[in-house]
Amino acid sequence: MYGTREKWSHRDLRFVVKTLLPERSDPEHVMTLLREDHTLLKAMLQDDRLFHGLMIDEEAFVSVSPRFFFQVLLLRARRDLEQELYTIERRQMQKVILFDANRVVALLADPAVNDYLAVMLASFTRINSTTIPIRVRQGVWHRLRVNDLDVDSLLRYAQILDEEYRFATYQRIGDACLFLTGLFPEYIGASQVYPHSKQPRPKLRGTLVHSFEDYEAYGRTFYHMAARHRRARKQGMVQILTTLSEQFILAEKPLAFIGERYLSLRKHHLFDL
Repeated sequence: MYGTREKWSHRDLRFVVKTLLPERSDPEHVMTLLREDHTLLKAMLQDDRLFHGLMIDEEAFVSVSPRFFFQVLLLRARRDLEQELYTIERRQMQKVILFDANRVVALLADPAVNDYLAVMLASFTRINSTTIPIRVRQGVWHRLRVNDLDVDSLLRYAQILDEEYRFATYQRIGDACLFLTGLFPEYIGASQVYPHSKQPRPKLRGTLVHSFEDYEAYGRTFYHMAARHRRARKQGMVQILTTLSEQFILAEKPLAFIGERYLSLRKHHLFDL
């Protein structure tokens, strides 16, 4: 799923041609050329008109694949971050300024990171949820509800799997933590306080993940565990997962930048959270 350069869909390329080359009378021919010329297509994906076309038209999201949409935003974020001197981190529910925008740009310059983040963001536009029966003892079963964005449920699900089958869940835990800390920090913050008084909530018994720092710690840990799993080697994902583990906080920042600069009024429509 991750770490591969999948071919863009027909509707993605059609959007590129329609937006950037509306005067062409042979759009299908141009689309064929773009499929074969990855260098040209990459340059076109960074064209300002393509970005603005996706931002201005609220219906544009349904005209392209989610991965294409987020790939364009990540490429734009890299360019915009080159003009920034600092980024903002959230620590102890406070904002902290750090002069590390150049390091975030360098991270996004890695095509594997860029591709991974685009596919990861696209995967959360549809949240998967399922209920799994678990045998507690003879004649007694417990139902475990597993949700892509409920890190506690993913952690419990990983525990009942044999190690051989844990890779995808390890990876998903890392993804969920990165997605929430980067794009929806307010979701984490809301779970820490009572809605009216804003007083801190006590950590519920049996709950493993609670604070923003908890999510970061689990994200780093489970990306590392996924990277060490034999399936990561088989799928050629050791390097990208190791990078995300070691540079988890840096990887949060382009997501936060996209959420605040480009999607502040739209992200709740894109993601059913």
